[in-house]
Amino acid sequence: MKTKELISAVEAVLFAAGEPISIDRLSQVFEISSEKVENLIDKLQDGYNEDGRGIEIVRLENTYQLTTKKQYAEYIKKAFDMRRRTPLSPAALEVLAVISYNQPVTKAFIEQVRGVDCSGVVSTLIEKGLVEERGRLELPGRPLLYGTTKNFLRCFSLSDLNELPPIDNNRPEVDEVGEQLAIVDEDEHNAGDSE
Repeated sequence: MKTKELISAVEAVLFAAGEPISIDRLSQVFEISSEKVENLIDKLQDGYNEDGRGIEIVRLENTYQLTTKKQYAEYIKKAFDMRRRTPLSPAALEVLAVISYNQPVTKAFIEQVRGVDCSGVVSTLIEKGLVEERGRLELPGRPLLYGTTKNFLRCFSLSDLNELPPIDNNRPEVDEVGEQLAIVDEDEHNAGDSE
């Protein structure tokens, strides 16, 4: 098969999949190397960019997915009469941050870090497809472990977890026994007084 035909075939498979498909799977389907698959996808994406198309290919860890571009979300919502989803609450964002930076984690760990019950928030994040169960910890009671999903990566425009911003070491941390250390930045405190 010629390169142009291969690019079209890869596009067709990505479109038909409707969800992320692994590089290894595409390599098996087309009987070509993973490097060749990545090269074909890069060429396909370059074509989308040159033509100013409304779709793009996103990489999520070792998978690719054909998606619409963010700037056209408003029109897509109108076309499908989608209800606007409520944004994540500050509590949900906190729990998501704890999970994404420390995964896999138990609810007990999240609650230790936050200092409050998180059962409802974790359930909401699972319903939204941002968090999933990742097995059980080999301890008494065998607590569930949680981690982020590919949907989390897609929603936050990340290819993988290595793209998460670094943690600010000037923020409060949790020590070994789970007591919150109060670290107050004097500059922030003084700036707050002047406002």
